[in-house]
Amino acid sequence: MPHSINKLLIDIRIACEEIQGFCSGKTFEALLEDRLLQLGLEREFEIIGEALVRLERLDEANLSQHIPEYRKIIGFRNLVAHGYDTIDDAALWDLAQNHVPELLTRVLDY
Repeated sequence: MPHSINKLLIDIRIACEEIQGFCSGKTFEALLEDRLLQLGLEREFEIIGEALVRLERLDEANLSQHIPEYRKIIGFRNLVAHGYDTIDDAALWDLAQNHVPELLTRVLDY
């Protein structure tokens, strides 16, 4: 079944909102102590990255204009999926706290 641009943007939006919800009121120390939180964040980043891969196939020109860092996000998704044993918790937390809000804004403006 072909993917639509709107569906992929909705998937990214929902994943960003989930990440923000998971992290709300939490600290980095809480992340280190909560394996379920770690796994939840990792899964949502996998969804974001995979949706961006599919979006790139459908709308690369607009994607690069709206989300210029999309290839880095896809790279992080690949790390999560294939390098699960090398994920840096500090990087995971930084992305969730400092980059997901901007990504959400960019997706909403797409």
